[in-house]
Amino acid sequence: MPNDTAPPDGDPEISIVLPTFCEAENIAAMIARLKKAVPSAEILVVDDDSPDLTWQIAAGAGARVIRRRGERGLASALNRGIDEAKGKIIAWMDADLSMPPEDVARLAGAIRAGADIAVGSRYAPGGRDLRPQLRVLTSLFINRLANLLLPVKVRDYDSGFVAARRDVFASAPLPAGGHGEYCIEFLCLAGLRGFSIQEVGYVFSDRMRGRSKSAGGLIVFARHGINYLKRIIAVRLKYKQYMCPL
Repeated sequence: MPNDTAPPDGDPEISIVLPTFCEAENIAAMIARLKKAVPSAEILVVDDDSPDLTWQIAAGAGARVIRRRGERGLASALNRGIDEAKGKIIAWMDADLSMPPEDVARLAGAIRAGADIAVGSRYAPGGRDLRPQLRVLTSLFINRLANLLLPVKVRDYDSGFVAARRDVFASAPLPAGGHGEYCIEFLCLAGLRGFSIQEVGYVFSDRMRGRSKSAGGLIVFARHGINYLKRIIAVRLKYKQYMCPL
């Protein structure tokens, strides 16, 4: 099978980018639900050569697949997907069903209504976080710190469930490195560039099947948390000319 499957005929309004690694237990159901919720969307799976053949299952389920060999990482996979996507609106989310596929339509609706960026938010009205308490408290702390230190106020800075107009990325590209902390820098830069950000409340649940990439034991969990804190400080220093004194 070739690394890339062909895009659909014509340019769709919406492209949905799913970065994956070892999501064989979830990817077929994810694609099926997306197809039902947003029938005309391009579904683009960017897979880091999963040994469980996620890429093969995704192609069989009708997604367009980019199979990356020799390269891994969430932020770089998202960048590849955004570069290759055909839609005027580009959305991205986790492929583990923790983020409801049906809510992509609500994010796209916010873009159509005038927002430049729509963020699936656990902390906007109607939003909830149903994960274990330690992960919830850690995310709350990261977001409160980000809103204290950064000039752009976003309730769910580390969402990772986002839709944006294609032209946003010319002025506010996603950072190339890191894990979920890329979202903090992207949203801050986009806000500083004058793009409007609307948060759409949604219910975030823990994955039912498969293994989380960000919660593989306390050491991995702590490492990810430290990386988020380091990125917040780095972004503050990078855009310090926009900051008010603490």
